Amino acid sequence: MSLKTGAQYIEEMKKMRPNVYKWGELIEDVTTHPATKAHIMTVANWYDSSFDPEKEDIYTTTSYLSGNKAHRWNTIMTTAKDIHGNALMKRDGYRTCGSCMGPVCAGWTVINALWGVTFDMDKELGTNYHERLKKFALFSEEKALSLSGALTDAKGNRALKPSQQDNPDMYLHVKETRPDGIVIRGFKNQICGTVGSQYIMVMPTTGLGEGEEAFAVAAAVPRDVSGLTIVETRRPSDERIEEEGWDGIKSGTTQAYLIFDDVFVPNENVFMNGETKYAGAAIGNFTAIYRAAIGACVAGQGDVMIGAAIGMARANGLTQKPFQDKLTQMAINNETTYGLGVGAIYCGKNHPSGAYYPNPLLAHVNKVQVATLPYDTKVLAQEISGGIAETGCIPSYKDLMSPLYGDKLLESLRSGVSGADRVKMARLVEWLTIGGGVPGCMHGGGSPDTAKMVVKVATKWDKYVDYARELADVESPLKEEKKK
Repeated sequence: MSLKTGAQYIEEMKKMRPNVYKWGELIEDVTTHPATKAHIMTVANWYDSSFDPEKEDIYTTTSYLSGNKAHRWNTIMTTAKDIHGNALMKRDGYRTCGSCMGPVCAGWTVINALWGVTFDMDKELGTNYHERLKKFALFSEEKALSLSGALTDAKGNRALKPSQQDNPDMYLHVKETRPDGIVIRGFKNQICGTVGSQYIMVMPTTGLGEGEEAFAVAAAVPRDVSGLTIVETRRPSDERIEEEGWDGIKSGTTQAYLIFDDVFVPNENVFMNGETKYAGAAIGNFTAIYRAAIGACVAGQGDVMIGAAIGMARANGLTQKPFQDKLTQMAINNETTYGLGVGAIYCGKNHPSGAYYPNPLLAHVNKVQVATLPYDTKVLAQEISGGIAETGCIPSYKDLMSPLYGDKLLESLRSGVSGADRVKMARLVEWLTIGGGVPGCMHGGGSPDTAKMVVKVATKWDKYVDYARELADVESPLKEEKKK
């Protein structure tokens, strides 16, 4: 197959075993349920973009493994151009869906993160993880799979290591190793786009040490596998998004809590089992790719926010001119995160396995910027749009359609355009800035504080002192004694 249409994807999703819950009830069909159907349709649109003559070069590429044309999210990234293609795809995708799309992002990133790690494990330990991963990557490409990535564990008491938790399920772990595979259990929380995925790529969320072998697990798990329960959540504005009419934006992401209750994974889908030494390397590879590209993600949403802010101003009967300084700053914020991410990409390097990884220092600096600049952009969008978009004072769609008073409500909302169009644009600004369209800038893909820790470790502080010493002709080494 290699390439799949949106309609084909939807038909495959209909056939999956129902194991997703929302509001305490089982969702029988994620393609039609109001809590999930918009997400499924958005993923389907990404598949269809692969056949759009104007966009196919963004959403597809030539596979490193097979040489065939494939969806970009089913390929191994071996050059800076490949990862830049990742960023370009996400910026374009955000413009059409407004938010994060896990099934065409995170799982693919896990495969690429593990590509170098499994290569190194096999070389040092004599395992065959890399060959397994290669076969799964080819399977993913051929079947044109949607893949979510599950990194974030429940974590329990953050002051304690995984092995010190009073409940080992706080971190996904191997309960049993059998000749034909492993049994895993535990919690993975706040996982993006799970309901729209066909496989879930699991891997550790933190570095691990001696005595924590059970938590060093990476594997590919079917989304509808027996023993897995998925609880779907939404960000703010759940009720509006699930209403009929145009009261909520019919797009965007989903989030889920995953409960693994003795799930069996066959050996061919296991890519790490007990190798604690390599857990940190897997995380490092993942965050370098993800945090380089996330600058393009938030820039794509920022592009929409600029358009929505201008649209709202005009809907209010105003021109762009009074807001130009704010709009220019919004554009600067967008290009700052995008450009820094591109810099991280092109300052990266190839791993001996063939995989390409961005510069981790610049990628983590980008994550810190992503944790602040998009929020500044949101505030500016609210300032330009006025109180109708920020105070939550818009009547519901049902009220606006009321035969008793709906026409008068809509008339009261008329300004530069019809009351209906003004409300629709205001709802978009609201959704983008305080609702379900918020893409997890602060903690999506990890905490900015952890990114700052990486920056601290990766920055060569003493080398910078040496630059200054040489320029000032200072003989003293000006070194600090390291504490024992």
